Amino acid sequence: MFTGIAHGKYRGDVCKQEDGSLKLSINLGSYGRDLELGASVAINGVCLTVVSISDSVSSFDIVSETARISNLGELVNGSYVNVERSFRVGDEIGGHILSGHVADVVVVESNERSGTEARLKFVVPEAWRQYVMPKGFIALNGCSLTVAEFDRDTGVGSINLIPETLQRTTFGTAKKGDLLNLEVDSQTQAVVDTVRAVMSDKDWVQSIK
Repeated sequence: MFTGIAHGKYRGDVCKQEDGSLKLSINLGSYGRDLELGASVAINGVCLTVVSISDSVSSFDIVSETARISNLGELVNGSYVNVERSFRVGDEIGGHILSGHVADVVVVESNERSGTEARLKFVVPEAWRQYVMPKGFIALNGCSLTVAEFDRDTGVGSINLIPETLQRTTFGTAKKGDLLNLEVDSQTQAVVDTVRAVMSDKDWVQSIK
């Protein structure tokens, strides 16, 4: 489990396999100290398992399905990714609870800077729009963010980025057409799905009376 507060952006080295899978290696420096084999780390919001450690370099296997449904499949040598280690009981939760199981990707519409801040616009795939709402939580590339505006019909939403977020993450270089990994808020999804199920049950009961 993660909190959506990325520790920083780190450069990755990628080795693509013939079966479509990837091997990703990242020098985490002091952030990787005491990291063990089998540990979970969020890379651009995707929960990956540490499969090898050499000095301060940790390596991860990315299976072909994960590469296909996330932006990890687009990584090349030198790509930067947002990294967060799993949180421990007692740690401060500055964002919101994330599982690291991304639902889909969103497409960046624009990333407009205004002084030291920025407003990033993106398009959410139709299947996930019901779980996104203004002032609600959303996770993009593993970062817990508050939705500033959202149009459910078009799927266009926006977030405001403060200087610290721009400096610490990859959002500072995001541009039109880029893909960002999406994880919807699990509590919001549970509520929406429950309400929809109850309403469907009521319709079914009415139909058999």
